[in-house]
Amino acid sequence: MSRLYSLSRKEGWRQYVNTPARVAPVRLNPAQLGALGEAAKDEYDESRHDWHANFGILRTPQLATVHDELDQIVSTNRQDPDRIRGAAVIDALPGLGKTTIASSFAREFDRAELRRRGSLTDDGHERIPVFRVGLTSNTTLRTLNRMICEFYGHPGTTRSTAAQLASHAVDCVLSCETRIGIIDDVHFVDPYRKDGLDVSNHLKWLANELPLTFVYVGVGLAERGFFVEGMTGKNAVLAQTARRWTRLEVPPFEIASDEGRQHWQGLLKATERQLVLARSRPGMLVDLSDYLFERTTGHIGSFITLVSRGCLRAIRSGTEHLSQEVLDRVRIDEASEKARQQLAAAFAAGRLSTAPRRRGAALTQSS
Repeated sequence: MSRLYSLSRKEGWRQYVNTPARVAPVRLNPAQLGALGEAAKDEYDESRHDWHANFGILRTPQLATVHDELDQIVSTNRQDPDRIRGAAVIDALPGLGKTTIASSFAREFDRAELRRRGSLTDDGHERIPVFRVGLTSNTTLRTLNRMICEFYGHPGTTRSTAAQLASHAVDCVLSCETRIGIIDDVHFVDPYRKDGLDVSNHLKWLANELPLTFVYVGVGLAERGFFVEGMTGKNAVLAQTARRWTRLEVPPFEIASDEGRQHWQGLLKATERQLVLARSRPGMLVDLSDYLFERTTGHIGSFITLVSRGCLRAIRSGTEHLSQEVLDRVRIDEASEKARQQLAAAFAAGRLSTAPRRRGAALTQSS
């Protein structure tokens, strides 16, 4: 089965939901690795590169907290169709796993719905528990409706008016008994511009019309005034969004508290267990704890990028382990690179430390 798919189409979403978790390659020791022939070594290395880029989702405290809050919101949204259901908003800085958190929650929900209710509705339609679309910088009311219809594969997507597309989108959701709608990259909607306000108002209309829970994902939505819908002054209190949407934040890892330092160490230990390097060892990443925080500022997206690129370099260079020397040769996102110098000075001066005072629980990995 091809691993190439798009979550913006139901076929891609089904593959994401149904594809079994990847299986890690067998970890060979240096002698076993050296005994491989050229072709076998090349195939083994390719499988390790694939694994390190896709070794599963680490159940961080941030992910666990937001999943629990999403579960409460979805599980209590049992109102009859004539009543408004609250929406959830995952609002955080880039590189903190917002999309991963939303998609992984919806995947587990999708699996559970199909187990309980079956793949067909009582009317014989395909049951699609979740739809997911991602907005763009030029999303309009029409394109939003079109993207929802395209997810379901509606045949009238290319030849319908804006009003017809809206009607088709409602019909798809109702016929397929969809219960969660993920709208990603909501920060592209500017509520202070007319087209952005039109999209914002249409999202409210969809929430009124559809008996499902919307999960919106975006960057800096509160700062962008999204919850006040472009209103200012006294009119801001009239905004419906702030009353209907529950904002869920995803903070980066922090080392100002002992609990935060334990969580950081737990992330390193959980990641260590996933690495398939011939000379890896327990404590390999923990020994680099300060350095890794300095490089990534506690952003899990930056951390995973650094580790996966470091593993590729370690394999290709033959070092087969991660060290500061190996990782110093890896560049990651510009935000982390810019913050590195200031953090390095604080660690060198002893003002910062990632060492916890007491032992913390390790993180777990999910498929």
